[in-house]
Amino acid sequence: AFMSMLGTSLLTEIIDKGLFTDAADILNKLREKVKAALHQTTDFVESTSDGMDCALCLIDYDKNQLQFSGANNPLYVIRNNELVETEGDRMPIGVHLLVEEKFKNHTIDLQKNDMIYLFSDGYYDQFGGDKGRKMFTRNFKEILLSIHSYDIEKQHKELENRFDQWKGTNRQIDDVLVVGIKI
Repeated sequence: AFMSMLGTSLLTEIIDKGLFTDAADILNKLREKVKAALHQTTDFVESTSDGMDCALCLIDYDKNQLQFSGANNPLYVIRNNELVETEGDRMPIGVHLLVEEKFKNHTIDLQKNDMIYLFSDGYYDQFGGDKGRKMFTRNFKEILLSIHSYDIEKQHKELENRFDQWKGTNRQIDDVLVVGIKI
């Protein structure tokens, strides 16, 4: 919860100042601010290794373009009943064990009726089903493909119902966030 509050506060500061060039630049600035706030260094003995995952997009409705950058999280776009995944970078917001690289910026030309999904890992990491296993991304993608043509409110209800059915009597293990945007 602390990392979410810190991330939200710092992200708001970055956006409000408007000193960014693209979605990846926002994540790069956010990482620097998180590392400074938590006094993180590459010396892992003296530094905390707290971090967070993030999926961030900027949408230019005039140009019908989306910019995406992700920290351990992808973006899904469903177009013409086909799900296209744009992977995020395999590193968190915060200090990283491997060589730290800049986040990549992805630009996607949008089309009418595209359905965009950003999400945390909480939905598909949930234990449940007949065997008490994780749902995994394969099943999550199948759910999204089966509901993407519904109106947003019906998608919301379906996602909640299917999550509750999957979870059953198991304890919820993580926060769950799924954001859907219809173009």
